[in-house]
Amino acid sequence: MIIVWILLGLVVLLAVVGVVMYNGLIGLRNKVEEGWRQIDVELKRRHDLIPNLVETVKGYASHERGTLEEVMAARSAAMSGAPTPAAAAQAEGQLSQALGRLMAVAEAYPDLKANQNFLALQQELTSTEDRIASSRRYYNALVRDLNTKVESVPSNVVANIAGVKRAEYFEAPATEAVVPNVSFGAGAGGNVTGGPGQPGVAPSTQPGAVGGPSTQPGGAPGALPQAQAPGAAQPDPTTDSVRRPDASNP
Repeated sequence: MIIVWILLGLVVLLAVVGVVMYNGLIGLRNKVEEGWRQIDVELKRRHDLIPNLVETVKGYASHERGTLEEVMAARSAAMSGAPTPAAAAQAEGQLSQALGRLMAVAEAYPDLKANQNFLALQQELTSTEDRIASSRRYYNALVRDLNTKVESVPSNVVANIAGVKRAEYFEAPATEAVVPNVSFGAGAGGNVTGGPGQPGVAPSTQPGAVGGPSTQPGGAPGALPQAQAPGAAQPDPTTDSVRRPDASNP
C-alpha cells in the first residue's frame, strides 16, 4: 500500500513539473511573438518615412534617378512580407544599403543638407533605426531563452509534446557589417572613411563585421599612418640614428 502511495506521489509530482514547464514554454513563445510584433511596427514606421525622404531628395537631385528608384525597389521588397525573420533581416539589409547610397548622394548637395524637412526626416529615420536595434536585442534575448528551454533536458520532452519549436533570430546580415554614419555637419568633400562625396562609415562592433575596430595594441580603429608635416626633417635611412644639433653644429 505504501508503494502505491509513493508511486502516486511521483506521478503527481511529474505532472506538476510538466505543467510548470509547459506554461513556461508557452509564456516564452508568446513573448517571442510579441517581441517580433514590436520589430514589425518599427519596420513599418521606417518604410513609411522613406517615400517622403525620397521625394525631398528628388526635389534637389532629380537626375539621381537610378539611386532613387533603387531605394523604392528595396522598400517594396522589404514590405512584401518575408516568411521568416531571417528573410526579413536580409530584405532590410538590402534596404539599408540603398539608403546609405541615398545619403551619400545627399552629401553632394549643400542646399539639400540644409533643408529643414530633409533634416527632420533624417533625424526621425535615425531614431527609428535606434528603436529597431533596441527591439531586435530584446527579441533575440527572448529567442535565446526559448531555444535554450526547447533544447534542454527535461524541458525538451515537454516542448516536443506541446509542439513548441525553436524560434529564429532577427540578425543583421553580413551586408550590414559596416553601416553608413552620415554627418551632415561636414563639407561636401566627405571625410577620411567616406572618400569624396561619400558619407563617413562607422566601424561595426558586431562579431564578424568587416572594418571593425583595430585589434592591434595601441592602434586606434581605422587609424592611418601619420604624415610628416611639410618641411619637417626626416631620418636619414643610411644612418642608425639622427644627428642631434648642438651649439657647435647649428
